[in-house]
Amino acid sequence: MWGHHSLIHSAVGVGVSTYETFAALVRDNAPVSLVTIIEGPNVGATMVVTPQGIVAGSLGNSDIDRVISRDAMGELEAGRTIVRHYGPHGQSTPEDLIDTETVQVFIESFSPPPLMWIFGAVDFTAALARVAKILGYHVTVCDAREIFATRRRFPMADEVRVTWPTPMFEERGNRLGPRDAVCILTHDPKFDVPAIQGALATSVGYIGVMGSRKTHAKRLERLAEVGVTSPDELSRLHSPIGLDLGGRTPEETAISIVGEIIASRTGRNATRLGATDGPIH
Repeated sequence: MWGHHSLIHSAVGVGVSTYETFAALVRDNAPVSLVTIIEGPNVGATMVVTPQGIVAGSLGNSDIDRVISRDAMGELEAGRTIVRHYGPHGQSTPEDLIDTETVQVFIESFSPPPLMWIFGAVDFTAALARVAKILGYHVTVCDAREIFATRRRFPMADEVRVTWPTPMFEERGNRLGPRDAVCILTHDPKFDVPAIQGALATSVGYIGVMGSRKTHAKRLERLAEVGVTSPDELSRLHSPIGLDLGGRTPEETAISIVGEIIASRTGRNATRLGATDGPIH
């Protein structure tokens, strides 16, 4: 599968339509919006917008492109498909639209499933991948050891990659956002330290690292050696990974991990429902 930047570069080549660009990005499971004028001047004009901005097409002039691409990026982040009204140069307030020919724009957002990257082809990985798939994640398993990172061992994963963390983040780290999760299940500093560094450089919503408290203390020392010392950065790490459910098996551990991911995303403390008196859901 192509990396996002190389795909965009290829998709917007000479003679490639906005529809082909949009289709290529959808096939690559990348977030993208197709913007189309459905009423007004330049009806039928299209533009393709990603979280990084316009990658193909135009709605007629730079003013309307600038305003609508900004709004399309916001709708894409929210996963909304919507019709919006503007003036021919991007005017959007009611006062600006008085006595002005209006343009109706259809913003069609393709918001792919949330991503879970699991680093380390270990015993817990298969269980976590299975549970994550039930929750709707697009799961990628990554390990540099070719003998362990195989389709046969992880048929439930959407993708299995034989690579080190740094190239993975350099190629695709820009795709990770607040809905996504990085789970680092290795105990090898040659692998987990660069994986943590790579994850911290993204806007991923959850970073979990497996290991005991003693292991994590040593890991923090190694992170300090490579310059990762910021309290704000280190506070993003969930380690030991998962909620304290008393689980022992890989499957029970997987449940505790996704439970922490959900609690982290919703801002809840994962208190037992029987011990609360507020709204349950």
